[in-house]
Amino acid sequence: MTEVEIEYCVPCGFLDRAEDVQHVLLTTFGEQLDAVTLRTGSNGVFRVTVDGEQVYEKQADAFDVDEIVRRVREHV
Repeated sequence: MTEVEIEYCVPCGFLDRAEDVQHVLLTTFGEQLDAVTLRTGSNGVFRVTVDGEQVYEKQADAFDVDEIVRRVREHV
């Protein structure tokens, strides 16, 4: 099974974004995932890893949930 980790910047207020991505991934992939874990971070980080491999990192102000889902799908 597959484990996803979402690391998000606490001071930047990215918790809502991280929760949105977590919800979409769990809704989309359901039982195909073992876990979708949120990890606190800083310095503007918003990074998604699948089984330890980075599949998405926020660039500047860009944030694309659909792109994250596509990249996770490649690993599920």
